[in-house]
Amino acid sequence: MKSTRSKKADQIMEWTQVTVTTQSESVEAVSYILNDLGAAGVKIDDAKDFAKLKPGEYGAHGEIIDPKDIPHIATGAAVTAYYPQTVFVPEIIPTIEQRVAQLKEFGLDPGSGAVTSKAVSDENWTTAWKKYYHPVRVTSSLTVVPSWEEYQPKQPNEQLIYLDPGMAFGTGTHPTTRLMLQALEMVVRGDETVLDVGTGSGVLSIAAKLLGVSKVYAFDVDDVAVQSAVENLKLNPVASDIHIRPNDLLTGVTQMADLIVANILAEIIVPLIPQAYERLNTGGHFLCSGIIADKVALILNKLQNQGFRVEETLKIGDWYGIIAYKPFSDE
Repeated sequence: MKSTRSKKADQIMEWTQVTVTTQSESVEAVSYILNDLGAAGVKIDDAKDFAKLKPGEYGAHGEIIDPKDIPHIATGAAVTAYYPQTVFVPEIIPTIEQRVAQLKEFGLDPGSGAVTSKAVSDENWTTAWKKYYHPVRVTSSLTVVPSWEEYQPKQPNEQLIYLDPGMAFGTGTHPTTRLMLQALEMVVRGDETVLDVGTGSGVLSIAAKLLGVSKVYAFDVDDVAVQSAVENLKLNPVASDIHIRPNDLLTGVTQMADLIVANILAEIIVPLIPQAYERLNTGGHFLCSGIIADKVALILNKLQNQGFRVEETLKIGDWYGIIAYKPFSDE
């Protein structure tokens, strides 16, 4: 299994584990907060993930196990972050609590928002998430497979995305990511140039290549996310030519594209919309997700005011994704 940690980080044997108790709809926002405050990695325990599982080969040696017998959170979700000794965790916990509570202002339910912490060894951190992740079919043709699992496709058209979920920012199982993967399947025709904004784990970039796009340029404002994505790209030979670097949305990017994807919070999509319109070729598509129900009208309005035509609105639970395109002048 690959890791994105530096040699300096590998020498640190004690970490502080910080866990935020929340709701499924807020896991990506909480993950962003924890990473923004210096976390070296996150894992997500979500009751909804286990609700989808059926008895199958979930044991360490391929044995058949009922998901009910796998230790997991019963309701809601918990996001756990790991901080090295260089971060004084007691100092940032009040900030975590405050920012999690403020998610209500953005239409998200943070649940109790309770924050707990404890010291853990490096070895425990390295393996903590493995028991929670298994191959998951996320669309009609795409299956996300943890990097340590051996998995054989069940159908001829099934394609595999290998990820290291322990260091990932988006594992493919959360509704917002699934919406974008479904949208990619609907839109990609082949040979497109793609800009992946807020790439996180790199899952959308990898999926785009598997679906037949020609070039992918991926960006994330978080250096840790970029390194996470780089490691995941290495796990997927099809992704070897993806260009990836740190960047704030599309600021300063001059590359034109046929397709732009963004799985980020609605408040961050708003300033991206004019940038996406400028960088899209005529007839190109803009796919965005991370939009809670209360923010759908806002994003639709911003898209239409910019000149986009909304082609499709997708929904999973309380989350929405939007497929928009840049029309030709005679439309």
